[in-house]
Amino acid sequence: MKEIKIKGITKKETSLIPRSFDVIGNILVFSNFPFELEKKEKIIGEYFLKKHKNIKVILKKIKQYSGKFRTAQMRVIAGERRKETTYIEHGCKFKLHVEKTYFSPRLSTERGRIYNQIKKGETILVMFSGIAPYPIIISKNSNAKEIWGIEINPIAHKYAKENIILNKIKNVKLFLGDVNTVLPKMKKRFDRIIMPLPKGAGIFLNLALKKIKKEGIIHFYDFFEKEGITKKAKNKINNVHSEKKFKILDIIKCGQYSPGKYRICIDFRIL
Repeated sequence: MKEIKIKGITKKETSLIPRSFDVIGNILVFSNFPFELEKKEKIIGEYFLKKHKNIKVILKKIKQYSGKFRTAQMRVIAGERRKETTYIEHGCKFKLHVEKTYFSPRLSTERGRIYNQIKKGETILVMFSGIAPYPIIISKNSNAKEIWGIEINPIAHKYAKENIILNKIKNVKLFLGDVNTVLPKMKKRFDRIIMPLPKGAGIFLNLALKKIKKEGIIHFYDFFEKEGITKKAKNKINNVHSEKKFKILDIIKCGQYSPGKYRICIDFRIL
């Protein structure tokens, strides 16, 4: 960032330019763009467009993830006036609207970690499946028998169905609706359940435990403060009111949510 020289931007202002951002397809997203640079945002955006030829749109978040669908509000500060793009990961293509759906490219490594654990013939449930990154990537990169996904956001669900066709997937079934309503009606148990809800998945743990097979594995995601992550993560699972016994297999740090706060995945097996 010290090498950045933009006409009309002072050294002090240059030091405030965010040092990290997300690239989703050909869209670059600034998550925390300083208000001090608001009057210079277009100039800065155009600079990034020139430096990164593969980028066609520069966005900045004006409201962080919130609401029923955990979506953010974004504004175009440079480039084409759109928020839809196509993103490629693990050999799969995903069409999405970055503002109307929740998606994190930072979980790419984590999605790879999950599909590498899957054994031939597994049946898998992805709660909160979004635009279907987990179901599609698992389908393309493992020998799972079938993958079911449940998503409450109708726009994300629409993109998920398009992505199934785009990737020529045959063993994924997608359901639109609230997990609390849809899952109890499913007369099926799963070998593996993935719970990648951006925030608040803990209230669904008991429901997941009712739908997992014996010896099945659950991947539960949550946010924890840096201090005492392992102890807090174990307490989170051990405090679930269930007659089932389980063993924690691994606790993985898979992203930083904010300073001192991390996204954690707890892998545990039903005994």
